[in-house]
Amino acid sequence: MSLLARLAPHLPYVRRYARALTGDQATGDNYVRVALEALAAGEQQLSPDMTPRVALYHVFHAIWVSTGAQLEDASGVEARDDASRRLLRIAPRSRQAFLLTALEGFTPSEAAQILSADPREVERLIGEAQSDIDAELATDVLVIEDEAIISADIQSLVKELGHRVTGAATTHDEAIDAVARHKPGLVLADIQLADGSSGIDAVKDILKSMDVPVIFITAFPERLLTGERPEPTFLITKPFQPETVKAAISQALFFHPSRQKQAA
Repeated sequence: MSLLARLAPHLPYVRRYARALTGDQATGDNYVRVALEALAAGEQQLSPDMTPRVALYHVFHAIWVSTGAQLEDASGVEARDDASRRLLRIAPRSRQAFLLTALEGFTPSEAAQILSADPREVERLIGEAQSDIDAELATDVLVIEDEAIISADIQSLVKELGHRVTGAATTHDEAIDAVARHKPGLVLADIQLADGSSGIDAVKDILKSMDVPVIFITAFPERLLTGERPEPTFLITKPFQPETVKAAISQALFFHPSRQKQAA
């Protein structure tokens, strides 16, 4: 199989990553092109110890490190949307670790391979990026959860990230009333609620009147992962790890289109 055939399935994704990293599609594509040319000329090699996708991103970063220093400063790069401008304000190394895991779906271990870094360093970098994002996109949060202890834990995590809990509901009707009183910038929702009502239905009704990012936190993920309806982007299974919830909040706020339009 030719080099191009091996890499073709991964090229749209590395282009997406390059655009997010640089803030400009044309600039990002140029780096991808240089990486491919280096591979074709034998100046770079795909590591046999990595999967093809991880190896391609690793080569891209080798090119980036050797030639991309001028792009680590947002000046001179036309960030075409608010998300890109926010990304370029994050420290370069943290930005890379965050994008590789949050946008591209690599594990911290895979991101460490790509960045030639220690996995513990990658975890630290991701945490720094999340802190920067949460500080910039602090918002009002509605928690829909019928178990008091879990609700308190979630609210504590939300506050640790600098957000404000402006509503806590245990039923469908309470959730709708809370939104009527104060529109949230983020919703964290369980599926099975106190009176037998559905968090799924509550979220559907909320989304009829506003566009807001939603994270489901549930012990019943199979009720959402059916393939019969658009499945949620952010779904966390109980019992959850606090860091998983924190990461999902950062990602949901950062990548949600309406937040991108609202951010200055």
